[in-house]
Amino acid sequence: MKDTEIKKLIEKEVRRQAEGLEMIPSENHTSGDVLEALGSRLTDKYSEGYPGKRYYGGCENVDAVENIARDRAKKLFGVDHANVQAYSGSPANLAAYFALLDPGDTVMGMALYFGGHMTHGLKVNFSGKWFRSVQYQTGKDGYLDYDAMQAMADKEQPKMIVVGATVYPRIFDWKKLRAIADSCGAWLLADISHIAGLVVAGAHPSPAGIADVVMTTTHKTLRGPRGALLLCNGNPSNPLKAVERTKENLPTLIDRAIIPGLQGGPHNHQTAAIAVALREASSPEFKTYGHQIVKNAKKLASELTNYGFDLVTGGTDNHLMLIDLTNKKVLGAQAEDALGKAGITVNKNTVPFDPRPPFDPSGIRLGTPALTTRGMKEGEMVQVAEWINQAISNHKDDKILAKINAEIKDFCKDFPLPK
Repeated sequence: MKDTEIKKLIEKEVRRQAEGLEMIPSENHTSGDVLEALGSRLTDKYSEGYPGKRYYGGCENVDAVENIARDRAKKLFGVDHANVQAYSGSPANLAAYFALLDPGDTVMGMALYFGGHMTHGLKVNFSGKWFRSVQYQTGKDGYLDYDAMQAMADKEQPKMIVVGATVYPRIFDWKKLRAIADSCGAWLLADISHIAGLVVAGAHPSPAGIADVVMTTTHKTLRGPRGALLLCNGNPSNPLKAVERTKENLPTLIDRAIIPGLQGGPHNHQTAAIAVALREASSPEFKTYGHQIVKNAKKLASELTNYGFDLVTGGTDNHLMLIDLTNKKVLGAQAEDALGKAGITVNKNTVPFDPRPPFDPSGIRLGTPALTTRGMKEGEMVQVAEWINQAISNHKDDKILAKINAEIKDFCKDFPLPK
């Protein structure tokens, strides 16, 4: 690379990742094959439209790439239709809203500060500005309260219920959620961005065939590039024809919401990298990886509990955990900073009914996907928990944090990043 300024920063970031423990649950390490596709000449090609229905010539190769990606997604998730063009998760959710709702319709989503996402109805987000947003939350125990959700649906009569989370450590009961949606005639949108890799590995129940539309990003546990999938069942898509809002027409509604509704040309290099990641996700090795993520998270949660940490819901069923640090007399931002100095990357996070503001919350969020990708197992989680405890217990002692950092750098030599 001739741009040495950028080259040096890329090298510094690779070194940071290689010498530390990436424990933000939404982060992972892609394979060399995914990176190769992402950096290919496919980025040069413009291709507005869909395979066989483009507004540009010279699309025969990118048509083939997109068809492969769509077919792999359909097979992997067990659905009739897959749209692979959304640039990322937030635009994909916007497309689902655009396909199924009119401005001002009522949307019921999980409150951000109780584990949801901005696009699930936060007032300053499009989902809260363009639509009437009503927000459900967890109980004080951190678990979803399905009875309270039913009561809210009865009262508010939403046109769509959005289910999914950025920090919910337990299993979603998709059938209960379907029943709640059916009781008020609402569409059900399942945002499985965090757990998609666990779903295809069989480590978490799938909403496919239960929710009307399933959205997932293609990174996180799915371990691909930044991007998104919109999945549904229904009749074959005809994106050149306007159709009524029916379940049978979902494929056409979704495709038309992406283009011409929201985006222009897809990012073909991104589509190719998604296709590569989906092939990887169909392998037996990926199933092993998905189940190991959960094993690692459960072991880490158990070890941290033994050190006296207060885990929201008392543990985890998936890839992440949320820790309320109130009993440790440490703030989330202080813990994030101390762990960063020690070589462990996490993020500060609100906890249910947090009395503190979002930028200075009471908790931290951490997970095991990236560590699992590097080959770590339950034995390593014992050591990781010890370092986390040492760093937070000594969050003001830079000498101890530097010592932990040196130990982690040496430890990481046995667990290189994917090639």
